[in-house]
Amino acid sequence: ARFGVTSDYLVHATDLQIKLAQGAKPGEGGHLPGAKVPPWIAKVRHATPGVELISPPPHHDIYSIEDLKQLINDAKMANPKARVHVKLVSEFGVGTIAAGVAKCHADVVLISGYDGGTGAAPLNAIKHAGTPWEIGLSETQQTLVLNGLRSRITVQCDGELKTGRDVVIAALLGAEEFGFATAALIVEGCVMMRACQKNTCPQGIATQDPELRARFKGKPEHVINFFMFIAEEVRELLAQLGFRTLEEAVGHVECLDQNEAIKRWKSDGIDLSNVLMQPGPVPGTILHQTIEQNHELDKALDNKLIELAQPALEKKEPVRIEMPIRNVYRTLGTMVGYEITKRYGEEGLPDDTIDMTFHGAGGQSIGAFIPRGETIRIYGEVNDYAGKGLSGGRMVVRPEACITFDPHKNVIAGNVTGFGATSGQMFVAGRAGERFGVRNGGATFVVEGVGDHGCEYMTGGTVVILGTTGRNLGAGFSGGHVYVLDLDMKQVNPAAATNGALLFEPLDSESDEIVYGLVKQHTEETGSAFAAGLLADWKNASRRFTHIVPKHFLAMQKAMKNAEENNIDFNTPGVWEQVYEQVMEGAR
Repeated sequence: ARFGVTSDYLVHATDLQIKLAQGAKPGEGGHLPGAKVPPWIAKVRHATPGVELISPPPHHDIYSIEDLKQLINDAKMANPKARVHVKLVSEFGVGTIAAGVAKCHADVVLISGYDGGTGAAPLNAIKHAGTPWEIGLSETQQTLVLNGLRSRITVQCDGELKTGRDVVIAALLGAEEFGFATAALIVEGCVMMRACQKNTCPQGIATQDPELRARFKGKPEHVINFFMFIAEEVRELLAQLGFRTLEEAVGHVECLDQNEAIKRWKSDGIDLSNVLMQPGPVPGTILHQTIEQNHELDKALDNKLIELAQPALEKKEPVRIEMPIRNVYRTLGTMVGYEITKRYGEEGLPDDTIDMTFHGAGGQSIGAFIPRGETIRIYGEVNDYAGKGLSGGRMVVRPEACITFDPHKNVIAGNVTGFGATSGQMFVAGRAGERFGVRNGGATFVVEGVGDHGCEYMTGGTVVILGTTGRNLGAGFSGGHVYVLDLDMKQVNPAAATNGALLFEPLDSESDEIVYGLVKQHTEETGSAFAAGLLADWKNASRRFTHIVPKHFLAMQKAMKNAEENNIDFNTPGVWEQVYEQVMEGAR
């Protein structure tokens, strides 16, 4: 997902999964209602309490297989020790996608069937979307083997696996790892009410209500026993088949056959010969993962930067680095951020401890996930995804002094800049491309114009736009503050502009001070002549700004402030629900 993904979050993971879709609801994003976002959940996910979290169906930085390769590289640079997974849905043609995932250097590909998944999935998705994991898994195994890719990637499978027999069948069809979720939940007490989104789970599992959570009776021992029985059944079945280990069984689909003896009218006409086909009958064909993916991290420029930054990393001494760059250096600065977070955790280092200045063109994902203490200044321009997942670091993008064009009217940053940022600052002395500040959860951006779909799905943070915007500004915008110079209402998302969810107001004294401070800082950091012109006549310039803010977000912020002043404890049963309902009633 893309909520609360910080450098600290990534560094402490052993496995990172890029979820391209979900088996139980392929093509649809998740939606966590505001009632299920109490303060402790909001803190973890870097969101505002009581404000709904809408996960967009697509990742806006993956629109091609090359984009996926870039995100895999970003995740690996953010934590070189973690395995990177890609989750795919079992569907016809998934084998081709899985082959692409293997070529993109993912460590694991997961094939997810339609049977499992959340009880909050829409009924039409539960009944009509997806295909069984057996079909997708078989196609994936055959495609990987036929293309000589099977040896370099681990295949995982899930989708309501329940028994040891399911595990062995999955292994014979080509899986090495197996995911259990629904069955394990049932072992913990789930009774499948399928009301997970309503906050009313009677077993205390899918709810934030303290009174209902007190009913939870699950114990770790229950889950341990369940998996011990699964493992025992797997051992027995492998012994019957003549295999000594599960790895030996992987891919030996010849051990499976369609049982004619129990053929019934429901299965009449079903031909599983394609599913049970063994590709590449040549002796010695590799049917499971045998080698590690080569992520080529040793070629990254970050290795040199880490060497130069040793005084800061080891002794917290300020370091200044300056060098030319080209756009072939992808995800620049992210491994430096990994080293900072590994040593100093979420707190990072004091601002600007490692201050790096680069001249030239910044490649894809420059500054992705950089933590506090790391500052990247680019004299030139940056490609797509700059500042992705910003986690407290600072970025400044400005043109070289020798330019002959007007930077205010020209694009200097690519698409999807600042996607999923949680904290930190970014100043762009020029225009940015499409989807600027999407899923911003707490960072501060100043930019001199954006393309289409700006500030989409924002849940927090501040964005100041000193120029024109593209179409569809603020779609799914549920939290944070956006200040736009000379706003054209025709460019705002039509639904957001007309349904009353967003407020469009002139600057008051408080917001005027905030915007003035950011424009001043932008001028100092970037040398922007346009921003300097606004400051010179601020009395008139401030009247040209429009403050865009979600109405519900403002109400929740006020309620949380009142609760804090009155020492209200949200852990007391019913208190959070009462506060949330009062805010919703006021909104209605």
